[in-house]
Amino acid sequence: MISALVICRNEEKNIEDCLKSLSWTDEIVVIDAESSDETMNIALRYTKHVYEKKWEGFSEQRKFGISHAKGDWILSVDADERCTPELKEEILNLTGSTQHDGFLIPRKNFFLNKWVRRAGWYPNYQMKLFRKNSVSVSDRKVHENHSVKGSTGKLRNPLLHFTVRSITEYADRINSYSTLSASEKVKDIKVSFLYLIFRPYFDFIQKYIFQFGFLDGIIGLMVSFFHFYTKLLLYMKIWELQNQRNK
Repeated sequence: MISALVICRNEEKNIEDCLKSLSWTDEIVVIDAESSDETMNIALRYTKHVYEKKWEGFSEQRKFGISHAKGDWILSVDADERCTPELKEEILNLTGSTQHDGFLIPRKNFFLNKWVRRAGWYPNYQMKLFRKNSVSVSDRKVHENHSVKGSTGKLRNPLLHFTVRSITEYADRINSYSTLSASEKVKDIKVSFLYLIFRPYFDFIQKYIFQFGFLDGIIGLMVSFFHFYTKLLLYMKIWELQNQRNK
């Protein structure tokens, strides 16, 4: 039995297409973090297993969802991701016979509806398919991940990930995520004057030059600039936290 798991909040623009792409699974479990839009009503059209849970962080939402899934296998999908027919067939063909306990799935990440092939955005493997009794979830505040106790493999066919639909929305998300990341990394990184000047530029060059972002044209340039912006915000917020503590 395969359970699809989706955690979400205010995803009325995404949730329907996501759930449609998961209709082939034996069960869809949706964990909604008190959405103020139509997310829950839309989800209830596709599954009766919709649970409302106050937002306590990504990790806690996923742990809660895993505990409510009944399947031996769980396919964890975000609201802005889509399972393709090819990926569906690959999963169905292997879950009944494999000795692996989890599978990394590649993602085709889209920026303003353009597939980003380079700059480290593909294949972007993520642990998305796993046996329920073999998985644990990290306690990171953002970019949490699933860890599998046992052997793992890789799938060929990707999830589609429509991660950036507007510049404004992405900038807001980066601001929010960088705050969470800074609170996690404040003890790990010492941000000095020179670090703040040079490190964000190195991060940009890594994406744009070393990971061939320039070959993706203007999209590759924007992706690399956003990476620069993300790191700059992160390091400035770490500096802010470190200097607040020193006062």
